[in-house]
Amino acid sequence: MTPRAFVPGHVTGFFSVHPDDDPVVAGSRGAGLALSDGVTVTADPVASADQRAVELNGETVEMPAVTGVLNRLDAHARVVADTDLPLSAGFGVSGACALGTALSLDAATAGGHTERELVAIAHASEVEAGTGLGDVVGQARGGLPVRLEPGAPPHGYLDGLPARPAVEYVTFGGLDTAAVIGGDTETLSRAGEEALATLRETPTVETFMRAARRFSREASLQTDEVRTAIEAVEAAGGEAAMAMLGQTVFALDDGLSRAGYDARSCRVTDGAALVGE
Repeated sequence: MTPRAFVPGHVTGFFSVHPDDDPVVAGSRGAGLALSDGVTVTADPVASADQRAVELNGETVEMPAVTGVLNRLDAHARVVADTDLPLSAGFGVSGACALGTALSLDAATAGGHTERELVAIAHASEVEAGTGLGDVVGQARGGLPVRLEPGAPPHGYLDGLPARPAVEYVTFGGLDTAAVIGGDTETLSRAGEEALATLRETPTVETFMRAARRFSREASLQTDEVRTAIEAVEAAGGEAAMAMLGQTVFALDDGLSRAGYDARSCRVTDGAALVGE
């Protein structure tokens, strides 16, 4: 049996964009949550490039971030990923597939890479694919990662909040990640830097949630449905914010349920790991 990797879903609350010619160095600063709802990935080695394939929930798909990992590892594989997470809705599924591929394939082939090297490979592949700037490093760390410097280790630097709260989420649709991070990000990044400074001054989960709500407003990313849900949770006495980048609202504890939404529940969890053979 091919070694399986589990990679948590990752919800970013706020971020700033930091481009660089080197995709390992490029990335984002910000903060988010690693979720117990995630992606399970296996990467079976195959003999040649024409046997490569990527399957997500039983469907053959094109996933440039995964292709980038295979190219960087100079390997061929059939990658199979399964998840209950909504797709293209701000949960870092592409980054999870890239990181899961790197972990599973290295274990299957006794590739001899360190965890840091595999994270850098997956991060660079996702950055080049245009599907994310910080999910991979957050998924590798787990918990409530705070990205203090952009990029993958050793360039990027992460801290975190020592909490593992329960989380609920509801999704109203997706946003085009590539269009947002590839466009004019000056206003967005300024709001992200202010949010990060606020969190660093008072590093609590409550501060994170407040900073994330303010960020999505100032970056003009909230849709009407997202805004309504956040306000409903606040009116019910809870804490909610918008996931970057998707029309998804996440709340602490049972905040969305108390506000009348049919939400899915999970928890903040640890980082990506191999889960068996």
